[in-house]
Amino acid sequence: MAHQPTANGPTQKIWRDGVLVDFQDATIHVMSHVVHYGSSVFEGIRCYETPAGGAVFRLREHMRRLQDSAKIYRMDLRYSLDELCRAVVDTIAANDLKECYIRPLVTRTGQQMGVHPGNAPIETFIICWIWGRYLGDEALEHGVDVRVSSWRRAAGSTFPTMAKAGGNYLSSQLTKMEAKVDDYVEGIMLDVNGQVSEGSGENLFLVRDGMLFTPTIGAGILQGITRNSVLQVAADLGIEVRESPIPREMLYVADEVFLCGTAAELTPVRSIDRITIGEGHRGPVTRRIQERYLGIATGKLADTHGWLTPVPSTASASR
Repeated sequence: MAHQPTANGPTQKIWRDGVLVDFQDATIHVMSHVVHYGSSVFEGIRCYETPAGGAVFRLREHMRRLQDSAKIYRMDLRYSLDELCRAVVDTIAANDLKECYIRPLVTRTGQQMGVHPGNAPIETFIICWIWGRYLGDEALEHGVDVRVSSWRRAAGSTFPTMAKAGGNYLSSQLTKMEAKVDDYVEGIMLDVNGQVSEGSGENLFLVRDGMLFTPTIGAGILQGITRNSVLQVAADLGIEVRESPIPREMLYVADEVFLCGTAAELTPVRSIDRITIGEGHRGPVTRRIQERYLGIATGKLADTHGWLTPVPSTASASR
């Protein structure tokens, strides 16, 4: 029986090394290297419905980071940047979608054991997801309750934190599960030196006296595309930003804190470790940045930075 798409699930076609295959055919063997050793790199991208149709937000930047992640992990990704971007657009169009979450995935597969991947095949997939807001619809306005995690972000000499790799997210899983068990929505990890790093799957910003602060890339963070977008939006709005080490206690005395990422978008934090942040809801700086970011992403504001890649409709694509 063919897979049927759901409100929060994958759709009919998945791109697999240049071929659009049915959902149920996009499988790998249990002996695949990725299953045993976490050898994959991936991206998370959103396509938004705009007044002009579907448009992918910052597609080239995401696919360039996929290339970078593969290079760091010595994975021979044989597709060019243009080919990868085209594949994403083709996959969305083939599924007749105007809005979705997109998961490009590069894996080591094959049927051989051993940490060293040897000649394990490298396969590339692109999956479309019909997925709502990661931390909930109401979170964008009312904020979420989070805790500082007991799990630390890995040091750069442990594994490369600049790469968005599957195995890197094991500590993120522990962070998220710990938060959920304690009735929080999310956890904030500190780095190896005890400074603020990031959430389990989001970068972090805080506001103090109208100024925006965010951890440096030396804090073991992933260099988020949304984070980069926030930095640009803040500059557009004339908001001063400081990238610097952030001690844990600065979180508690911040006027505003928000998490950001492709899935989470810009989600305000209303409390950390049961300490209310600011007024306990989305603050004015967060709101300004959030509204401009989402306005550009959804085509309601001018895309002055060239961040949107249009997706042709099925009708126009077939002509």
